[in-house]
Amino acid sequence: MKKVLKIAGILLLAVLAAVLCYVGYVFVTYSRIEDNQALDVTHGSSGVRTAEPETDYKILSWNIGFGAYEEDFGFFMDGGTESRAWSKDRLKQNLNAIGETAAAQEADLMLLQEVDFDSDRSYHVDEGLMLRTFDGLDVSTDSVFAVNYHSAYLFYPITQPHGASNSGLLTVSKLGVRSAVRRSLPVETGVTKLLDLDRCYSVSKIPVSNGKELCLYNLHLSAYTSDGKIADEQLELLLSDMQAEYEAGNYVVGGGDFNKDLLEGGSEAYFGISTEGYTWAQPIRFDLLEKTDIRLVAPQGKDGAVPTVRNADGPYHDGQLVLSVDGFLVSPNVKVTDSEVVSTGFAYSDHNPICMNITLLA
Repeated sequence: MKKVLKIAGILLLAVLAAVLCYVGYVFVTYSRIEDNQALDVTHGSSGVRTAEPETDYKILSWNIGFGAYEEDFGFFMDGGTESRAWSKDRLKQNLNAIGETAAAQEADLMLLQEVDFDSDRSYHVDEGLMLRTFDGLDVSTDSVFAVNYHSAYLFYPITQPHGASNSGLLTVSKLGVRSAVRRSLPVETGVTKLLDLDRCYSVSKIPVSNGKELCLYNLHLSAYTSDGKIADEQLELLLSDMQAEYEAGNYVVGGGDFNKDLLEGGSEAYFGISTEGYTWAQPIRFDLLEKTDIRLVAPQGKDGAVPTVRNADGPYHDGQLVLSVDGFLVSPNVKVTDSEVVSTGFAYSDHNPICMNITLLA
């Protein structure tokens, strides 16, 4: 009996030591990318192309859910069961469908979020490269990539660990990008920081023929915060940066996933499903927007409201929480001529793409 207890004690100590080593590994490998990091611009084949005032441009924004969120996919961190894309083949097929959908919009500017590279959850497929070189998209475009997720190996779920992840924001432009920078956003400082991304936004600067610049922002703000304070600080920093560029005489356009309800009056009024109890689905701070000249554009469908995101607690189904969290920000010298949610039925991502037509005022 003593021998059995001794063996059990040794095994327990071994397990405890392994757990402590893993926790130490997670904390030691945690790091944040420095602020104001200059980003490389991958230039296309057609040379520098300046933006022109009084010319219509179309912009698309889409959180592609690292290519895994097909309509039958539920993510384990949202209450579902899956931790990785169904398979490498299905992932590539889905990315091709995403590329086809994006190409069909014929956008001049494209902002994509949750674009993976070298991640276990997406079988180490370089999704940015796939989408930049997709046959249906213009290969002469310029592109910028900003990393906003670089996590240690996650051993959960035990049966299929999420693994190590690397992901980011991909900006693609038919106009020439002169320079780009990555701006770090504030994140939680406690243990919860390990569960959040290395939040940031990227700013790609496109020369305009009148000597100004078009400042193109790609963003993905935090969903889960302890008390909402960090989410407010992120929005304040973003708006402050945009306001400064506008006051400097430049054109400002941003787009992405705000992880907040963007519809005035609340998405429940549009889609009939309560967001109560979902901390990430709370209203954006409209009062913070009102302190600046920057205005929010929350697209809807051509024939009525269309949600931009579903709750990924399981496969897409009637009665599942849906709302609008994806939108655009523009300065007063940018005229919005049209905007819409492109309804895909959440076939390729837990988000629908959104589009907006703009004109830079002379």
